[in-house]
Amino acid sequence: MRTIITETKAYKFEELTDNQKSKAIDNLYNINVDSDWWVFLYEDAERIGLKITGFDIDRGSYCKGNFILSANEVAQNIFNEHGEQCETYQTAKSFMEEWQPVYNDYLDENSPKYESGESEDKLQELEEEFKKSLLEDYRIMLSKEFDYQTSDEAIIETIHANDYEFDENGNLI
Repeated sequence: MRTIITETKAYKFEELTDNQKSKAIDNLYNINVDSDWWVFLYEDAERIGLKITGFDIDRGSYCKGNFILSANEVAQNIFNEHGEQCETYQTAKSFMEEWQPVYNDYLDENSPKYESGESEDKLQELEEEFKKSLLEDYRIMLSKEFDYQTSDEAIIETIHANDYEFDENGNLI
């Protein structure tokens, strides 16, 4: 039996040439998305009352899920948790502007639409559209997060955060 010992020079990312850096980044393309990178967005959705059950940001391009609270509770949670500049906030605002008058008429004993089937149908329709819009907002957020996590910037941040070293070919040691 023989034992062969080889010596490899180790380089910090900054010590690599531009070509070597590019190779290192290419080699680590999936480093930030090889595990459950989407968990924090799932948790965010669940905090507001939306349970995401699946998504595809590639060719299928969808996000599926269900409300675990009533639609108006979800909207209120968004108002409390998300900033006004967030798409989910704007989606919730639009929903409430349409939903609240219908709901008020539904509960108003003096309204011709008091407890009407028509109002119930309209409320369900608005709630379903709200859910679809929120799921689309989250699909977009998931897509943007994936794009960021696979960007050169995020990969370089991971390299620095983990103090990775590379060989002369840009391969992780």
